[in-house]
Amino acid sequence: MRLRVTPGSSITGAVRVPGDKSISHRWLILASTARGASRLVGVPASLDVRSTARCMATVTPPARPALEAWATNAAVFVEDGGSTWNCDPLRRALPALEVEGEGRDGLIEPTGPLECGNSGTTMRLLMGLLSSLPFASALTGDASLALRPMERVAEPLRRMGADVRTSDGRPPVTVRGSSLAGIDFTSPVPSAQVKSAVLLAGVAASGVTTVREPLPTRDHTERALQALGVPIDLRTGTASVRRFQHEGFAGSVPGDPSTAAFLVAAAALTGSPLEIHGLALNPTRTHFLEVLGRMGVRTESRIEDHQLGEPVGGLFVAPCDGLTPVRVEPHELPLVVDEVPVLAAIAAHAPGESWFLGAEELRLKESDRLQAIAVGIRELGGHAADEGMDLVVAGGGLEGGRTDARGDHRIALSLAVAALAARAPCEIDGFESADVSFPGAAGVIRELGGRVEVTG
Repeated sequence: MRLRVTPGSSITGAVRVPGDKSISHRWLILASTARGASRLVGVPASLDVRSTARCMATVTPPARPALEAWATNAAVFVEDGGSTWNCDPLRRALPALEVEGEGRDGLIEPTGPLECGNSGTTMRLLMGLLSSLPFASALTGDASLALRPMERVAEPLRRMGADVRTSDGRPPVTVRGSSLAGIDFTSPVPSAQVKSAVLLAGVAASGVTTVREPLPTRDHTERALQALGVPIDLRTGTASVRRFQHEGFAGSVPGDPSTAAFLVAAAALTGSPLEIHGLALNPTRTHFLEVLGRMGVRTESRIEDHQLGEPVGGLFVAPCDGLTPVRVEPHELPLVVDEVPVLAAIAAHAPGESWFLGAEELRLKESDRLQAIAVGIRELGGHAADEGMDLVVAGGGLEGGRTDARGDHRIALSLAVAALAARAPCEIDGFESADVSFPGAAGVIRELGGRVEVTG
């Protein structure tokens, strides 16, 4: 699929974005391992989340009919052109997900490999969950996932007592569960997925499991566990849990801030006001707004609700009358790791150099995102380079041209946003990869005023 973007539009209006992927992965796992019924509203139809739903359906007999039916209905919704996520009735058209669980002890051995698709979150979180269960599980994924590092999760799980085997540190992964013992683990890398995998193992382990982080990362797992009554001790950079079996729960998944970042950037680049409602406003996910503020983009947020420990509310973007370059330091990177590509897309239009330092973790995503965004900006007539651990964007705007998403949803969306303010039309091949996180993105941009056209 090719997206053609013609400059000269204004991205404005009121919008909702798909439910948060990070939260959805965790809530699906917790609903499937709860004792009793859970009801989830607003789980997004993104491909990654459907991978988690299908994997949990395989090992959770009571939840299997609901999870399989939801994943199928979600796929139909996307295929039928569900591109108007900004319309409340259509957002609600995705069925509420009713999941019946029998607790962790009710999980069964899968009859075949658990297919995680392109979702590293699915694989890493399931490694933690499965490590305490008395059977063997194989986890596999697509060609992109097969290149992602898994030893960072496997090593602490082995220390807890599980038999976890990788293929030279990468997928496929085999987990043979066992009775686990809690550990005091200091993660060598700031990673919410590593932390969450160990905590999910820790609630099934004897004793106390403590995870220490070198830098703060998103805390959706800790918030959900605390809301469900898990004995958890939270301090800056540290989380400790004890064995606990939670009950069923209800929750409405708030909108994904990382997805909202693309629309905030689009509004800023076109100098337009924008409102985003029902958004997750977890402070570990909104640091990109502080970075945008340093670039001259004014926003205001308002918390209106809480869902399973997550603050939810509205975000308001003021018209932007000019951008300034930015410098993002290494200690900030864990809090904007998913937003660096779109921040770079905005920086391409600032009058001067912007730097993203210590961003080597982006080389281990669905693509080498440092290289992919730098090449994409250059192919659209701008100036950028990836230099070891850093990304530098020279600014000055984009001339227009043709580039490729390189199979990465965040690269596809970031380049589409950058193209809105180019001097001439731009074309982005492989835009179908945006469905991993933002199904129907082109339709939403068009409804908000963007001059975009899908071809091919």
